[in-house]
Amino acid sequence: MVNFEWYRTFKAIYQTGTLTGAAQELSISQPNVSQHLSALEHYTGQQLFERKPRKMVPTDYGKLFYTQIIEAVEKLETVETDFREACLYDCMPITRIGAPREFFEAIMAPHISQVPAHFIFEFGITRDLMQKLNKGELDFVIATHCTERNVVYEPVLKERFHLVGSTQLDATSLAKALAEDNLVQAEQWLTAQDWFAYSGDLMIIRRFWLNNFRKRPPVRPRYIIPDFTSILTALIHGKGVTIASDYLVCDLINRGLLQKLWATPTDTHNTIYLAYDKAHVTSKQITTMQTLFKGLQLPLE
Repeated sequence: MVNFEWYRTFKAIYQTGTLTGAAQELSISQPNVSQHLSALEHYTGQQLFERKPRKMVPTDYGKLFYTQIIEAVEKLETVETDFREACLYDCMPITRIGAPREFFEAIMAPHISQVPAHFIFEFGITRDLMQKLNKGELDFVIATHCTERNVVYEPVLKERFHLVGSTQLDATSLAKALAEDNLVQAEQWLTAQDWFAYSGDLMIIRRFWLNNFRKRPPVRPRYIIPDFTSILTALIHGKGVTIASDYLVCDLINRGLLQKLWATPTDTHNTIYLAYDKAHVTSKQITTMQTLFKGLQLPLE
């Protein structure tokens, strides 16, 4: 019975011109090359090469044989390579990830293609995504806070929040009040502005206010938009203020698209976690996610 490796070896000898060259190309030993050639010649009943000291010269039958088999051999080799790559690709773990849209766009999107895995993303807020994690509809959640028991929370990023506003705002009065350490006037200026908020519970704004004014915020947002990217776009083209994470606003501030309104407020920060139920994910999936965040070199403190 004919062996496809005999044809592959014949092709390598024909194209390299030596047994040694064929052995190097095929990553097999030279005796194996000689064995394959001898077996093929025995099978065809014809001498395919004339052995010379430094070169294998194809016989007339060898030349004819090459023209007859080369297209089929190369097609089979292509099929074999494609099949091997497809198998490797299909062995990648399918991982379902829930994340805030803005975190995905700013932090994850530029790097996901570097990780060997199938990713299926779903966007939403932590509360809704964690419900889907508990139902087995997601494998991992990028969570902004810990809410569930029996779930692993691995910290991946510490975000700091900045008070920012549109460049059209005249913040002279605020700057003067802060320079004089007059928090009453600073608060009055801030409450008079049009506020953009991520949600009606004002979680981030509330924490900022408690840290800096030691009270709940007397703020009623004019706009509630559940997407920070959209909020910042609105601020760039409109007029108002908000509090947002450093990884979202620092570049916009540096580019002059937004202004930082309070240079050194009391630090308001939050830890972002990779949340998962270790009973429902494989060790390979966990390693894949850890590799992704390790590659990002995020400023976790």
